[in-house]
This record gives sequence, structure tokens and C-alpha cells, in this order.
Amino acid sequence: MFFEYIILYKYFVFCLIIVLILFSISFFFIYQNIDQQKISSYECGFDPFGDSRTKFEIRFYIVGILFIIFDLELSFLFPWLVIIHNEFTFYNVIYMLIFIFLLALGFIYELIKGALDWE
Repeated sequence: MFFEYIILYKYFVFCLIIVLILFSISFFFIYQNIDQQKISSYECGFDPFGDSRTKFEIRFYIVGILFIIFDLELSFLFPWLVIIHNEFTFYNVIYMLIFIFLLALGFIYELIKGALDWE
């Protein structure tokens, strides 16, 4: 019933193994130098200064939202590839090309509107 997800499960297990290997290498083979500034309440190592209520530029929020939108839409490609692995038809390819075209069209629209300009 869920045989299409076996590839996704293998991918998840592979990624988990890679993460555990990299974490263990960095934890056991790198010298840990603990001093008073590193274990202080601020991770940057020094006391804060200035006002914490400074305004952020709206561009940071726009870029973040655009990244989330396009990243989530591109995450639909992986399940489509798993499904198309079993039944490769012309209509499936056309549907995904339409999806990618609309995604690219939205990205071009954002570029034209200047949402990613840093002037």
C-alpha cells in the first residue's frame, strides 16, 4: 500500500546516519574549550548594549517569507519523483512542468517588483 514511500524512508535513514556520523566526529575529535564567557547567558560572549527594540528592515522579513514559500513549493518535487518512478506518463510530466513554470513565473514577478533589491 505504501510502497512508494520506501525510497523516502531510505533517504530519511541515510540522512539520519550522515547527521549522526558528522555530529559524533565534531563532538569527539574537536577540542572543547569552556571558559566563563562561553557559558554566560548570551551566546555572543559579551554583555548586550544599546536598545533591544531597534527596528528591523522589512527586507529581511520579505526575503525570509519568499524563501519559505519557494522552499515549500519545491519540496513537492520529491514526492512527485517517487510517484513518477512507478508510472511514467506524458501527462505527469506536463503537470509538473506547468507547476515549475508557475513557480518560475511567481519568482520572476517578485524580481520585477523588486522584492529582492537591497538598495
